[in-house]
This record gives sequence, structure tokens and C-alpha cells, in this order.
Amino acid sequence: MPLDHRLSAEHEELRRTVEEFAHDVIAPKIGDLYERHEFPYEIVREMGRMGLFGLPFPEEYGGMGGDYLALGIALEELARVDSSVAITLEAGVSLGAMPIFRFGTEEQRREWLPRLCSGELLGAFGLTEPDCGSDAGGTKTTARREGDEWVINGSKCFITNSGTDITGLVTVTAVTSRKPDGKPEISAIIVPSGTPGFTVAAPYSKVGWNASDTRELSFSDVRVPLANLLGEEGRGYAQFLRILDEGRVAISALATGLAQGCVDESVAYAKERHTFGRPIGSNQAIQFKIADMEMRAHMARIGWRDAASRLVQGEPFKKEAALAKLYSSTVAVDNAREATQIHGGYGFMNEYPVARMWRDSKILEIGEGTSEVQRMLIARELGLTG
Repeated sequence: MPLDHRLSAEHEELRRTVEEFAHDVIAPKIGDLYERHEFPYEIVREMGRMGLFGLPFPEEYGGMGGDYLALGIALEELARVDSSVAITLEAGVSLGAMPIFRFGTEEQRREWLPRLCSGELLGAFGLTEPDCGSDAGGTKTTARREGDEWVINGSKCFITNSGTDITGLVTVTAVTSRKPDGKPEISAIIVPSGTPGFTVAAPYSKVGWNASDTRELSFSDVRVPLANLLGEEGRGYAQFLRILDEGRVAISALATGLAQGCVDESVAYAKERHTFGRPIGSNQAIQFKIADMEMRAHMARIGWRDAASRLVQGEPFKKEAALAKLYSSTVAVDNAREATQIHGGYGFMNEYPVARMWRDSKILEIGEGTSEVQRMLIARELGLTG
């Protein structure tokens, strides 16, 4: 039987709702916020009221009772207009709240998830360190037991949603012990914002995603209760690999949205922009560029929806997630480049959305697993180890 990735009535209604929100609420405001490097608090509050931060979580924890496909649909529609807003949602859900839902105790879920699902608070995911990006197993941050507390020391970098006024917690990976062969055992620990010794640096100066929050974190004798351990001691690295697999599906949906947004903007511009007495869209060279852009976005959509469907159905999805993330991020960069070219000099002006999309696209080939890491994962899933 052929795969059917057409949306259900509920999912289509969600898609239309988010599409309307993105065009009516986000599009008129985001350009100024982006250029001023300001976090879109008002937009985030409205997204919280819409229930977007609670999409894949059960109603008993304040969620909407949806699934990962619903989250991906929302992310794609948001990213068609702006990626800063989309990554704020993606990181808040996939990286902030999902670890607590997947691995937290019932007490931890009850404490944190209702406020995370409502958008009242944002959570962050503290994995990457200055000396170990793709090599997350090389974590140097440590957490030692001292009485009934963990004492955490170390640093994290490139952490999304970690320093906003509504950030409530960062879940960090830290070495809590070592195996007999000296290899580290890594655990995940919840660190609430404002904990003494937990310092959040000023926002990075970034090429893109300028209306999102990204910072470096440092931990100097940060003390939190032993009960803040998330999941099993020594299993933090394995837990976060699972979270990254899921997050790649979400990032793929976001990348697909950016790619489709480039098509949207290019079609509109090609109809409006006239040269030599006719719209540039009547030129076959422009038509072929946009046709190729639409093809790439369409195939990327099939990829992430396939991976999301497997995830939702409880089937293996690691390879499909890596395939989707690799392809969609490449497509996003390609479409952003072509959209800028179609717009000519105007594509280099920040007042045009494609300039923002061009600046935002490259990080998609880096964050939540580089393209090289995705190729490694795909090869490993094919049995090509050595």
C-alpha cells in the first residue's frame, strides 16, 4: 500500500489555525523584533494561550492531548513565516518539556509540565559544551553527591531558551560517576532558574535566529536536591540521545517550513516584480528555480511526516529522523539561497523575509546534530560500522 501522509481533519484544522496566526500575528511584528534582537514575549504568550506548547502532551499534565505530528505541523507553519518563533516552540517542547515527560517522576511531571505546557515557563536543554559539541559523550560538567544534594560544576553553550524572563529550568547533563574502565557515567539533572551559582551569560550575537534566546551557561558549586535527578542515574546520555532523535523530526518540520516559506515569498515576488515590461515569473529560468524549490519542500515534508508517523505509532524511527533532518536542512539552505537570488538586490535587504530566511537557514545543518552526524547515523543504521 502507498504511504498516505494526508492530514486528518483535526490536524488540518490545526494547520490552518497556525497558518492564520503566523500570517496575521507574527508576520507584521517579527521583522522589527528580529532586527532589534528582541525576544518575542507577546507572541510567545499568545502561542501559550493557543496551547501550542502543550500540543504533544496528555491533558492530565495541562497538554492538548495531541502527538508529535501535531507539533511538526505547527512548527512547519510557524517557520514558513519566521524561524526564531518556531525554534522557541521547538526547543521549549522537544528539548525543554519532553525530557521531563519521557523520563521524569510523577512528582516532577506534576511540578513542571502544566506551566511548560501553558507557555508560562520555558524549559531548556543543557547538553552542548564549549569543548564537546557533536561529541556529547565527552561531557566535562560534573555533579557530585554531597549529603542530600547534587553539587554541579561546569559550563554549557549554545543553549536555546535558557535566559529569558520566563525560563523556569535547564536540564543539564553531567558526569556523576565513572565506570571501572574510567568511562564517564552521565546523568541528567534539573536545575531551576535562579539557583545560586547558576549564571546565564548575555545573549550571543548570532548570524540568524535573532529573535530567539541563545546563551552560554556556567555552574559554580550549584546545589540542587538529589530528587532533581531526571531519569536513572548514569542513563542521562542515553536519555538525551532519544530526545535528540525526536527533536530531529521537529527540526526537520521547521526546516521544511523555512523551505516552503522561500517558495511562498518567491512566487509572490515573481508575480509582482516586473522587468522589461513583464513579470519576472514569466521567465522560464525563474519558473524552473521555483519549481525546483517547491519539489524540494514537498519531498522534505514527506520525509518528516514519515518519521513523525513512525514515532507516533511506536515504530523504530532513528534512521528516518536522521534522513529527514539531513535532507530538509539541506533543502532549507538551497531554497533560501535561490529565493535570495530571485529577489536580486532586494533579497539582500533585511526588510524582505527571504533575507531573514537566508540568515536563519544555515544553523539547520548544524544544530541538533550536524549533517555529518546525520550521515554517520544513517550509515550505522544501514549496518556500515567499522
